[in-house]
Amino acid sequence: MIHRETPPRLGGTPENPPDIAPENLPDGGRGRVDPSFSPAHADFPAPLRPSELDPPGRQAAEALYREGESVNTVASYRSALRYWAGWFALRYGQPIALPLQPAVVIQFLVDHATRSTPQGPVSELPAAIDAALVARGLKARTGPPALATLTHRLAVIAKAHHLEGAANPCADPAVRELLSRTRRAYARRGERPARKAALTREPLARLLATCDDSLIGLRDRALLLFAWSSGGRRRSEVAGATLANLTRLAPGEFVYELGWSKTNQSGADLPDNAKPVIGAAGAALEAWLHAAALSEGAIFRRVRRGGHVGEGLSAAAVRKIVKQRCEQAGVEGDFSAHSLRSGFVTEAAARQVPLAETMAMTGHTSVATLVRYFRAADARRSAAADLIGNVGDGEA
Repeated sequence: MIHRETPPRLGGTPENPPDIAPENLPDGGRGRVDPSFSPAHADFPAPLRPSELDPPGRQAAEALYREGESVNTVASYRSALRYWAGWFALRYGQPIALPLQPAVVIQFLVDHATRSTPQGPVSELPAAIDAALVARGLKARTGPPALATLTHRLAVIAKAHHLEGAANPCADPAVRELLSRTRRAYARRGERPARKAALTREPLARLLATCDDSLIGLRDRALLLFAWSSGGRRRSEVAGATLANLTRLAPGEFVYELGWSKTNQSGADLPDNAKPVIGAAGAALEAWLHAAALSEGAIFRRVRRGGHVGEGLSAAAVRKIVKQRCEQAGVEGDFSAHSLRSGFVTEAAARQVPLAETMAMTGHTSVATLVRYFRAADARRSAAADLIGNVGDGEA
């Protein structure tokens, strides 16, 4: 037997697995069990089958799976699957059942993607079925969806097959090739994904001007500045912000520890998790926390009638606050909660903040995502962008 300097590890972790050589197992691996640990003991539950999960174990695994998904992701999956079920029932006259055939996915694609014709763009979804989908609340309006919506619904049905252990029809070569050609067709037409307008410093100031010193006004001012100044936080991150992760350095100066985000879903302890909340943002946050008398739990909360501070805001409520403040400020454009994030990046690019500093604040892991903002800002400053100058002013 090999001499060991350290005792064998029988627990271990996924990164540091246990020693499972026979000599390291109880009783030398010969299979004899101490009677005191027998499953037949009266206080022990019935033995489990190693080949399958029992119902409580399955329910616990499903609960962990659901908890690991963001609320917005789960909602988008449910919406997409409801749409698939409604479309399938109307198109094929029977309830949907997995696995789907590749032909069904191709039909879904041609029903919802547009193609160019001399009469204009058309798709194959019958008008009566389109109207029925609207009537059933499965879509907001008649007409083809955006390409991003179509590809998301295809991704969701692909994942549904994966979770069921069924063959994925979206991986069929004919489906993949058609989707690839569809993307190219949209690109050749110049159709690009719609992007929300950016709330840069100037329009953001107009939103802040609508916030009075009431509890709701103090909350909304603190929320807008917290989300924008700490790097353009997503609405789910704002809704999930808690006092447990907030450290006061001095009056009106805080550091917020972003323990979870879209780009750090495992909650890894990263150097860039600490986000400063200082200046106007820190002062606004201090005022809100004092007025609301908060000491634990969610930072941003509902304010009920009579000035009662209630439960934490949802991600949908954060979006609603941004849109309402835009309307009150008379800011024109298609804005949403994400406009705070894009506005922060756009402002950083315009001020020539180093790319690494911007990424440390936003949490972006891809340089390519941010580069377009910086290149757009550089293009506006480029001497080559306006070589023609002013013409027709008497110059020879």
